Amino acid sequence: MATGNGIRGGRGFLTEEEKQNKPQITGVLLKRIFRFMLPYRLKLLMVFMAIVVSSILGLLPAVLTGKIIDEGLIGKDLDMLILLIAASVGVLLASNLIGVLESYLNVSMAQHITFDMRNRMYAHLQKMSHLFFTTSRQGDIITRMTSDISGVESVISGTLTNVLRNVAILITSVIIMYDKNWQLATIGMIIVPLFAIPTKRVGRTRWMLALQSQQKNDEINQILHETLSVSGQMLSKLFTNEHMEYDKYKNTSGEMTRLRIKENMAGRWFRMAMSTYSGIGPMLIYLAGGLLMINYGKTTLSVGDITMMAALLTRMYQPVNSLLNIQVDLIRSLAMFTRIFEYFDIPADIQDRRNALIPGNPTGSLEFDHVYFCYNEGQPILKNISFKIPVGSSVALVGASGAGKSTLINLIPRLYDVTGGSIRLDGTDIRDLNLGFLRGSIGVVTQDTYLFNGAIKENLLYAKADATDDELVRVCREANIHDFIISLPDGYDTLVGNRGVKLSGGEKQRVSIARVILKDPKLIILDEATSALDSISESLIQEAIEQLLHQRTSIVIAHRLSTIMAADEILVLQSGEIVERGVHRKLLTKNGVYHKLYETQFRRALEEHDARMQLQSA
Repeated sequence: MATGNGIRGGRGFLTEEEKQNKPQITGVLLKRIFRFMLPYRLKLLMVFMAIVVSSILGLLPAVLTGKIIDEGLIGKDLDMLILLIAASVGVLLASNLIGVLESYLNVSMAQHITFDMRNRMYAHLQKMSHLFFTTSRQGDIITRMTSDISGVESVISGTLTNVLRNVAILITSVIIMYDKNWQLATIGMIIVPLFAIPTKRVGRTRWMLALQSQQKNDEINQILHETLSVSGQMLSKLFTNEHMEYDKYKNTSGEMTRLRIKENMAGRWFRMAMSTYSGIGPMLIYLAGGLLMINYGKTTLSVGDITMMAALLTRMYQPVNSLLNIQVDLIRSLAMFTRIFEYFDIPADIQDRRNALIPGNPTGSLEFDHVYFCYNEGQPILKNISFKIPVGSSVALVGASGAGKSTLINLIPRLYDVTGGSIRLDGTDIRDLNLGFLRGSIGVVTQDTYLFNGAIKENLLYAKADATDDELVRVCREANIHDFIISLPDGYDTLVGNRGVKLSGGEKQRVSIARVILKDPKLIILDEATSALDSISESLIQEAIEQLLHQRTSIVIAHRLSTIMAADEILVLQSGEIVERGVHRKLLTKNGVYHKLYETQFRRALEEHDARMQLQSA
């Protein structure tokens, strides 16, 4: 079974963290696990039958070897010798064929179960609210989707079938051994566990070294990730710390090398111990059998019988060793299922109500009616927010950082749900609307533009999968990005890189605007930040935004004075409340929060913009 840390040879031991977080084995947990196996119960039954048959066939080589010695070699019967050897070959072939069948059924069942779990997990995560993703660690989410669910395959195809196989091997071996000679069988039952326990102790040392080696490997990966990334290597160059980073890498790599040497040597000792212990057992069977035959005149016991008993004892060694570790495998397996089920049990707090509405033709009017919102109870982020945006009108949100502007616009597509009051689209509470319809009626352009690692065309089609090339060209012209795209060697098939890293900030924003224009929503939400752009890009984006907002209802987090002045109404937020509202000139005369923002932010930004324009024209 995979342990999640990539360490080999440590299966038989629990870490301190694993010991402290042992899952509780309950009937409910086991039922949930077997519920995933239920659709594949026929395959599971066939795997079990194949294991039983394979275990029985696995006995025959030892039995036939005994007969080959007694009846063929000692009895000097050539015909019998040939017959027994042919039977041994046939049994070996049949056993291998059944093993292939078992492997196929096993892998097929495990893959289909993980396929079901992976799809269910992805669908469940897609329903989670924005709050879930902002409060959960991304690494934990990815681990549930990858390592944990992939580990289920190891549990089913490894742990579960290994337990069945080992039990079947032991039961069949014990039956045959006791049927042949109870004294030698009893000796075997006593000595096998006694030799397996020291082997486990030798393996613990190796595992501890492997754990330390893995930790050093993680440190090396962290160094590589930080220093060889685009930002990391640039930072080390700018601060001339290349030698320091090299020394750090060299020292950590040297420590890992020394640990790997120790680990490999411990592995040699481990294999030597296993070989020694597994070899001593059959020798004791030969000794005991010899005593019974020579000193006690056990005439019913033959050389072939003793050889068979020794072979069966060797066959039992690995199953006993594995079953001694079954508790560890069980704990790890159940812990993994517990982590997966914990995610399945997280409720999707934003979802369609029963009989959610899908109106015919949305117009885009928006109303906030005494809206409250808080992430944590007793700590309100938005308080008593009320305003209306008629069809085709625009509202600008202004306020200092942390005033609640981004939270307010995130409530509209229901990335979060209000904790008080209501938001209405075309007179209907958005919580009564079908989520697909609601979000399909809204276009959002964020300050932090996100593009998928694909072609420009693929990113545009994300808004409308069946859009024609003519439509793409039209929206890109409106967004002032078409001329740039066709100047690229691959045009619309140009790859943008991870998060659009191959494009500039202004180019990404214009692609994003084109994507929203293609969606053709009735309501536009816009975070109109252009402070980090050059004047040419800023001008192109402003023209694109004008096309986007034309004859559409819009709510804009405004950063430019021109956008603020063009709005039909300005809402001034402070500490989650609307403290002022009106048009630009009216708000300036109040000499309040807006006037202060104008003096400290907007006027300075306007002056900087004018200065840039003058430099460009000069």
